[in-house]
Amino acid sequence: MDMTGKTVLITGASRGIGAEAARVFAAAGANVALIARNAEAVADLTGELGAERALAIPCDVSRYWEVAAAVDACVRNFGALDVLINNAGVIDPISHLATADPEAWGQAIDVNLKGVFNGMRAALPVMQAAGGGTILTVSSGAAHNPVEAWSAYCASKAGAAMLTRCADTETRADGVRIMGLSPGTVATQMQREIKASGINRISQLDWSDHIPADWPARALLWMCSPDADVHLGEELSLRDEGLRRQIGLIEE
Repeated sequence: MDMTGKTVLITGASRGIGAEAARVFAAAGANVALIARNAEAVADLTGELGAERALAIPCDVSRYWEVAAAVDACVRNFGALDVLINNAGVIDPISHLATADPEAWGQAIDVNLKGVFNGMRAALPVMQAAGGGTILTVSSGAAHNPVEAWSAYCASKAGAAMLTRCADTETRADGVRIMGLSPGTVATQMQREIKASGINRISQLDWSDHIPADWPARALLWMCSPDADVHLGEELSLRDEGLRRQIGLIEE
């Protein structure tokens, strides 16, 4: 997939799937705007990718005005916004409902659900005015299945999955392509936090059970191609071996 001349804004770009997506899209020729709360990390990644092709924007996705300012900065710097990847997410608090901290629970909703809304709300007018664009949201199997001590994560991911469907319903006619990606368990810092909790079956998985972060990154790139148009409005799962083969993550 050649992304030369295209501009991609990636949330949660400081590490994990977001950082790998930045590398994959930049390698495909795209300009990449990298947003995260960790200003130093996205600055370092920008230096790695090259300042002429990458832009670091410190941003808290839970605050709409910061996301809107990030979109404006992206458009000013690169002249367009072709792809938004809603990747930012947190797993904490890992806690049973009866003992969960209300502030921490609400913060997870602010990042995982409101953050996706904020990205869509800021990007959609730009894309509609341009006649099209692509919005991809990193989802989770937790959006569809309850997991012990993950009530905030499950609820927020379920909400984000429905946002994806709503946004597709409202904007497909405007040429905006919207999909979700459920990557399965990925070898990132989030999995280390899950492992450390010792709660539920996912924390008991061996590190070798997790897929590498470049797999979902490469899947996101493939989802920008016409080959993925049959999946508009859907959530794709990287647990599907057929999809892995189609993307080229495993051999035929």
